[in-house]
Amino acid sequence: MSVPASDPSPRSAGATRHFGRRQLLRLLGKSERTMNWLVAERDGRELMLVLPRVAPPAGAALERWVQAARRAARLEHPQLAPAVDLGIQDGWPFVAYEMTGRATLADRLTKKGLPGAEAAGLVAELLQGLAYAHEAGVVHGDLQGAMCLVDDQGHARLAGLEAAGEVPPAAAGGLTAASPLGTQRAAAERDVLAAGLLLHGMLAGTPALEETDIGRALVRLPPLGREIVRLPWVGMHPIAEPLRAIVNRATDRQERQRYRNARTLLHALEGWLKTESAAGGGVLGLLADKLRAAGVLPALPGAGARAARLATMERERTNELAEIVLEDLALSFELLRAVNTAQVRGAQVSGGGPVLTVRRAIAMIGMEGVRRAAHSLRRWPGPLDDAGAAELERLAAHCKRAGRLAMALRPAAYDGEVVYLLTLLQNLGRLVVQYHFADDAQQIRRLMQPGAPAREGEPAEPGMSEEGAAYAVLGADIDAIGQAVARWWGLEESVLAMIRRLPANAVVHTAESDDDTLRLVASCANEALDAAVLPAAKAQQALQRVVQRYGRTLDFSLRELLDALQEPGHGRIAATAPMPLEVLESAGRPDRPDKALRL
Repeated sequence: MSVPASDPSPRSAGATRHFGRRQLLRLLGKSERTMNWLVAERDGRELMLVLPRVAPPAGAALERWVQAARRAARLEHPQLAPAVDLGIQDGWPFVAYEMTGRATLADRLTKKGLPGAEAAGLVAELLQGLAYAHEAGVVHGDLQGAMCLVDDQGHARLAGLEAAGEVPPAAAGGLTAASPLGTQRAAAERDVLAAGLLLHGMLAGTPALEETDIGRALVRLPPLGREIVRLPWVGMHPIAEPLRAIVNRATDRQERQRYRNARTLLHALEGWLKTESAAGGGVLGLLADKLRAAGVLPALPGAGARAARLATMERERTNELAEIVLEDLALSFELLRAVNTAQVRGAQVSGGGPVLTVRRAIAMIGMEGVRRAAHSLRRWPGPLDDAGAAELERLAAHCKRAGRLAMALRPAAYDGEVVYLLTLLQNLGRLVVQYHFADDAQQIRRLMQPGAPAREGEPAEPGMSEEGAAYAVLGADIDAIGQAVARWWGLEESVLAMIRRLPANAVVHTAESDDDTLRLVASCANEALDAAVLPAAKAQQALQRVVQRYGRTLDFSLRELLDALQEPGHGRIAATAPMPLEVLESAGRPDRPDKALRL
């Protein structure tokens, strides 16, 4: 009776090889830790046998393999291939899976790779099963293309859980831990990294680092190796930037940047797939249920007192009422939504363009409309916990301060309230993400932070850009989320263009219209405030870059920008902390004349 061998070629022409009662047809795949054979039963039914590459020694090691495989076989999930047989044959432990109507992912792949949506969809299905297994305390141990079974409908199932046996130190990929729980967590992280390498190969058309064995590629990455795995820019199929960011994060050289569990990688892929799917509502598909359940934003703290004041006010005191409304981002946005949606539907307004001031909104819907809007808001802090609520409150204060800065920088004759509200709306995506995806927002901020140097004496590892971090976590751009919500409200295309923040790498040209000017002022204020809250050493350079980008077009100097940042407030809109003194001293040194700072 023959035993499995890693060499798929027959020993002689026409030779028939068997494993117990089953005929060995061909080797489906092999790695340093496992091998997969296509076998035929006596009734002609085809199965896939998954075996360890080296048979465990008889005794305790063999028994541990069998127990782990049995524990894995008890798991039931649509994306986990069910084991139809499990046992030991001539000292070789094995798990068998049904192959009728299925093929391995490795057999489906060609040098052309797969289109992005197809590859992401298959890996997302595998991750659903993998995440379920990890949460049950079961790992895979050797995730390879030959372990993924794809049926005739294009759906994937994962086979071979625990078939690799105990992980030897050389195959641990640096992910080791002293405690059993730590060891299991480290093995799960190794599975997630392997899934990233698998997706990389599916998109690129060639395996990462030209290693057909994903386990061998894995140990060449940090911390054991120094290789870098990034998707190529040229391939048979175009790769969308959000998907590229997800895959590159999955295999990032910085361990802290990688996905730590299968759910986070799955979440990012599913987010991108939803944004790609027209049937899923585009990027708004990420938010639809959440918006219906919890609103766009909750009323900020103090809403009860504001509502009480509104109830006692008269219609004639519009300016004072507008000041109260502007203190609450959610109420301001709700009024703009109400009147602009009405305009789109032709219910209340005929001509005159979009409504971009709270004063005009109040005049249109009246005091009773304002009261209804205030009472329709979700009470603070909605579904957020204390930490999420504190971060949303901090972000709201930051956005309002950016609005006040825009008012200070606006050219003469432009309405300050319009500038203020457009500046807030350029932050709509950030506010919505913090409210509805608080954990993801925290992860995005973490990815944007610089890391420790890879080796002593080298500069710190840079963090991701906000766009890249959002792609890697949500599978969508934060600004695109804000645009989707604003479009859902019914805002005009001209407003959608103004509330799209100017990209950081875009050249600032002279404004050709009032809309262009308003967009530039809001973008400048948001960039300047983001720069101002950086550590002092970085804030100086960042603020100078803001002046270089916008100073000539909007006619302001660095000194004037610093003065505006130091200004405690405008009107009665609540103020936040001014610029740190050390930034003022370093960026606007008195020994440099103001004229030299003007571009």
